[in-house]
Amino acid sequence: MQSPPDSVFHLKTLRLGRGRSIVLGPKARLMGILNLTPDSFSDGGLHSDASQAVDAALAMIGEGADIIDIGGESTRPDAASVSALEEQRRIMPVIEALGGREDVLISVDTWRAETARIALAAGAHLINDVWGLQREPEMAKIVADAGAAVAIMHTGRERERLPDLVEDQFHWFAASLEHARKSGIGDDQILLDPGFGFAKDASDNLQLMARFAELHILGLPLLAGTSRKRFIGGLTGREASERDVGTAATSVVLRLAGAAMFRVHNVAFNKDGLAVADAMVQSSREKEPGHG
Repeated sequence: MQSPPDSVFHLKTLRLGRGRSIVLGPKARLMGILNLTPDSFSDGGLHSDASQAVDAALAMIGEGADIIDIGGESTRPDAASVSALEEQRRIMPVIEALGGREDVLISVDTWRAETARIALAAGAHLINDVWGLQREPEMAKIVADAGAAVAIMHTGRERERLPDLVEDQFHWFAASLEHARKSGIGDDQILLDPGFGFAKDASDNLQLMARFAELHILGLPLLAGTSRKRFIGGLTGREASERDVGTAATSVVLRLAGAAMFRVHNVAFNKDGLAVADAMVQSSREKEPGHG
């Protein structure tokens, strides 16, 4: 397993929408998952009421989440598609309720440009696009015009992939980043997500964890989204809702490989695991010649 360059742990600022920002590098950051869906694989139906969803978001902030990722359509394999209007009906009351709060940063999990436009106008700060700006190309311009951040995810769905897993990451991100930059999105507005579980089997996911540090050649902060994924269930024998300890273990591994932010269902478990990982990173850096 390759070690990441020390520079990935240096302070850098991710520029968000509405004049906000978040510091990455020295401390792992947490993105709490808030699915407003009836069919998400581990928490479908838990937050169907808007007031309940707002309470859940604030609880995650209290547990240490830096940003809340709100989604209105399940992205699990074989999930039924919903219309843009239904997606917006699910998420907009929660975004509107949270959008004016200084203590909450909002990410919106959508690949639809129109949903992103409405959500950003209502108070969102980041768009989390599981199709990496390639499903609806106008998404990039909407993000750029709003001055928002974007998480660009890799997916292997509905396309031919290169034989080498990491080379396929580079191939996908090259197209996404070219489009983002031409549309006016700055590098300080971008997170890259290698897309654990998206057309990747258990072996692929483990290989991606082992080779994660190779992705730093792209020079952008990395978001890790392993939370409760099927490959963790395969390793632990646990059902989806019982995979938080396994998730925290993957978070620690990926933090040591240089991941900057972690998209998780259980904020508290991952915060504790990442506190240990951060301490290890800091201790290692302090012993390096010339540190400080």
